[in-house]
Amino acid sequence: MNFAVEKIRQDFPVLQQTINGNKLIYLDNAATSQKPLVVIDAVANYYKTTNANVHRGIHTLSQEATTAYEAARCLCQQFVNAAAAAEIVFCRGTTEAINLVAQTYGRANINAGDEIVITALEHHANIVPWQILCQQTGAILKVAPINEQGEVILAEYEKLLCNKTKLVALSHVSNALGTVNPVKKMTSIAHKVGAVVLVDGAQAAPHVIVDVQAIGCDFYTVSGHKLFAPTGIGFLYGRAQLLQAMPPYQTGGEMIEQVTFEKSTYAPIPYKFEAGTPNIAGAIGLGQAIDYVNRIGREAIANYEHELLVYAMQQAEAFPGLRIICTAANKASILSFNLLNIHAHDVGTILDHQGIAVRTGHHCAMPVMQFFAVPATVRASFAFYNTKAEVDQLFVGLHKVKAMFSNV
Repeated sequence: MNFAVEKIRQDFPVLQQTINGNKLIYLDNAATSQKPLVVIDAVANYYKTTNANVHRGIHTLSQEATTAYEAARCLCQQFVNAAAAAEIVFCRGTTEAINLVAQTYGRANINAGDEIVITALEHHANIVPWQILCQQTGAILKVAPINEQGEVILAEYEKLLCNKTKLVALSHVSNALGTVNPVKKMTSIAHKVGAVVLVDGAQAAPHVIVDVQAIGCDFYTVSGHKLFAPTGIGFLYGRAQLLQAMPPYQTGGEMIEQVTFEKSTYAPIPYKFEAGTPNIAGAIGLGQAIDYVNRIGREAIANYEHELLVYAMQQAEAFPGLRIICTAANKASILSFNLLNIHAHDVGTILDHQGIAVRTGHHCAMPVMQFFAVPATVRASFAFYNTKAEVDQLFVGLHKVKAMFSNV
């Protein structure tokens, strides 16, 4: 396919450097993505020319900052096809968004004996908040199992759902394996028993087209730093009806309407959930990142990344002694593997000496590692600025790892 990857790479300053005397090959995009110059410039320009608090001032800088901040919210709305901008709540990222739902919707609506269903693919951020909510309320946490291919067993998932199921929380794309869950189908099944559905979109948003109305979910979470935006920014999509009924998550300035010593009333959504001075620069940067991705074309990005993944999988399948962890039929651009009996950390360290950045460890998905009976994996995760030549270099590097250990 004709994808202008070399031109795109010029937009990312960090990719132009060398590491340990080698040109950087960055394959850790599932942990965090690199930032294009337009995002870096947007953040710097805010602090250079527009730095002021939002929503509170009548002076020019405050008005300009507010306009840019709310324009970013509208870009987020369009990015996930939410029905209204008020359904987008800015937060630090997916982790905070999930905790927000657990401690507002969850505490208000889930009681002793109710059931929460998650899957065995989940990141710790979509496990621990629900464990805490169960401890607080007496609810019961149930887990839909996965198969050896790294896919949720849908028949078992459906068996878990009943009239006791009040909430389902599932990842759109597994961060450890790259499995793409059939979230539309899983949401429909959950809704049949009256459950509310939260989808963790941290890994999906940078790689697949997200349409919350088509999925039908009630909540959807996005982390900006995985979407070529700054760290410390992201958003929660929530259906307006649910957000309006939920109590505030944090309190203080910005989220109030009226305060007296007797009682307080709260601002309308989404501001009810945005206490204090927000990450204004981060939100502006997120808006610019979304605009940048839109200009390249989300379908073109998805197709190119799929091509990269197929290319990498073919090399992995032919590599002696390499075990691919996850062969799901529908995968995003993540290759998780182990090499012979070499610990993942050793593989990652030797690759780093060659300028190749991969992630090693449990990837905040310890139950996934336990299922596959491995302490850790090597994870190479691709973005649209990666190339087939970089994939080739990854496997050249792995041959060097293998050669080093064959001499031990």
